[in-house]
Amino acid sequence: MICDKYIESTQAVRSSLGYLVLPVQWVSSLPGQLGVWAGESAQSHTSLIEENKRLRLESLVLRQKIQQMISIRAENHRLRELLNTSEQLDDQILVAELIGVDPDPYTHHIIINKGEQHGVFVGQPILDAQGLMGQVIEVLPYTSRVLLVADSNHAIPVQVNRNGVRAIAVGSGKLDELRLIYVPDTSDIKVGDQLVSSGLGGRYPKGYPLGEISVVEHDPGEPFAIVSAKPAANLDRSRHVLLVFSMDSKLPEASNNEDVSPK
Repeated sequence: MICDKYIESTQAVRSSLGYLVLPVQWVSSLPGQLGVWAGESAQSHTSLIEENKRLRLESLVLRQKIQQMISIRAENHRLRELLNTSEQLDDQILVAELIGVDPDPYTHHIIINKGEQHGVFVGQPILDAQGLMGQVIEVLPYTSRVLLVADSNHAIPVQVNRNGVRAIAVGSGKLDELRLIYVPDTSDIKVGDQLVSSGLGGRYPKGYPLGEISVVEHDPGEPFAIVSAKPAANLDRSRHVLLVFSMDSKLPEASNNEDVSPK
């Protein structure tokens, strides 16, 4: 009996000591746990930084792809417009791409990627999906220089599509403006009238869109009206153009016929 009581008393003391020692053990292990927690926290922070960098790079790549897709869609739209224009022409045409712009601010010249080897000739008219852009003034074996209709050295006989009134349209030196010269003050020309090539002079085929009348001013006592027009072609934006081969002009060699659309 005495032994049992001793054992019970010892167990009670041990139990009491266990409650007293437990906080001490927890406190003594706390620095180690804090170290583990700090290490895991630092690792998690580093991981988050790396993941953030990766997501930023992926975002930049996706944005670049989206911009590229937008550009491709816009170019496809312009090419479809150009194709629709070529289907409406009675002449044969050759598709060319703009590859350079003259840096001289006082001239409006462009360079295209078709030349003598493709049948291009001096004086050949070019147009985009909306209307006449200009004419070829210099031909090299694989490239050509084009004078735009907005250049101050360019002139073209035109007529008003509504009533056939004839005039001469010259470049103003500005890409968004043409001027009609020597228009009698009594001529039946109104804002909104469409201008087309008249075919006179033999340089441009008849009936190609040139622009729309934007200004008509009558100065009392002056024999001629002040008339301006906005070009139909996108002179500052078009990337692909059409070279027109009228029926009596020289056609490209057979080896290059894959680029020519017979109409």
